[in-house]
Amino acid sequence: MLIRQIAVVPDGVDIELKEILRVTSALQKQVTRDFGPIWEVSATVDGFASLEEVPLGCWPVTIKQDVKNAAGFHVDKNGQPFAVVEAGDSWSLTASHEVLEMLADPFGNRLMAGRSPNADQNRVNFLVEVCDPSEDAEFAYTVNDVLVSDFYTPRYFDPVQNDGVRYSFTNAIKEPRQVLKGGYLSWHDPVSDHWFQQTFFGAKPASNDLGILERKNRSLREMIDELTPQTKRLSHLKQETPQLTGAISAAESSATATTARAVSLRAAIRAADKRKPG
Repeated sequence: MLIRQIAVVPDGVDIELKEILRVTSALQKQVTRDFGPIWEVSATVDGFASLEEVPLGCWPVTIKQDVKNAAGFHVDKNGQPFAVVEAGDSWSLTASHEVLEMLADPFGNRLMAGRSPNADQNRVNFLVEVCDPSEDAEFAYTVNDVLVSDFYTPRYFDPVQNDGVRYSFTNAIKEPRQVLKGGYLSWHDPVSDHWFQQTFFGAKPASNDLGILERKNRSLREMIDELTPQTKRLSHLKQETPQLTGAISAAESSATATTARAVSLRAAIRAADKRKPG
């Protein structure tokens, strides 16, 4: 199996390398344990201190202070993927979102056919964005006390709902093509040639006609990200958000345990060093 390589790296933002490594360790575990077996992908996720240190062959997920219109997925002039994440108290949630979507669809154009959410349409092509329908922090979970994104499974595009089927990793999504509060779903209708979205950013879901997208050598996901800036908010959860406060509290508790383990390990190393052979 081809191993994909992801690099998470700050650029022009003050995030200590130890924090980058703490997050990438959690993302690696999420990819290896949770995401990879379901989507049949294998990947490494590593942290680096600067873009200059990122090895060739890695797909960068760059953390920036103010991304303006650059948030989300992109491809460079050679057609290689990269993503930009805005720094904030909950940037790990956005980074997880971008890493998982890059692994499921590295080049931003993957489509899956299925029944349209709109009653006046037939079968349509859905853009594969595995985190979007349940992207809100309410449906996030923690890995190593780091906040990460929920994601849908390939069964999300099943034609009918069945009991016992896992539609998203956390089981927050209960049926095919469901969009949870704070999320969205994008698709192309081949009859009208228009792109549509179902969004749930207000009190109830809404259907939006995005019209015809002029590609101009850009990926579909890059264009959809540009038209849907709400994902940017995931890096800036309010301090009182339960998922964020829970992750911070758990990380502080874990720090006590890992410090104690470090003290014990150093003592064991010293004892081994003093032990006489035989």
